Amino acid sequence: MLIEFTLNGKPVSIDAPADITLLALLRDHLALTGAKEGCAVGECGACSVIMDGRLINSCLVLAPQAGGSQIITIEGVHAPDGEPNDLQENFIEYGAVQCGICIPGMVMAGEALLMQNLNPTRSQIRTALAGNLCRCTGYQQIVDAIEATAQGRRGDL
Repeated sequence: MLIEFTLNGKPVSIDAPADITLLALLRDHLALTGAKEGCAVGECGACSVIMDGRLINSCLVLAPQAGGSQIITIEGVHAPDGEPNDLQENFIEYGAVQCGICIPGMVMAGEALLMQNLNPTRSQIRTALAGNLCRCTGYQQIVDAIEATAQGRRGDL
């Protein structure tokens, strides 16, 4: 089945089986391996991507459902020069990274929140992260990194 969508700002047209998930399309057909399959049932958030401005679990979306959509994966999150963006830098600075399984999804959850709200409360940040599980860092450093990024993007720092 021919699936056409915008991926990380570039048009994509790919022939893929109609019965695969968006996660499988990204990883197995487009070699974008940043989104991970953690649970395959939408509980862990390791496969999080932004689709049409909303954070989604790509393991729960069939690839054809992405047709006509704007998809952003962790590979599409970076500074203009290709280096890590401010949120990714803050994840590093605040010690919000460990094994790397959940981190792409956590960054995507943070970006999705900040796309909608540059002045989130800590409670709103925690709510935005509720669909993403981490067993290594705990969540405090992740909340701190997202809060600092919001402050920086607002010009408060």
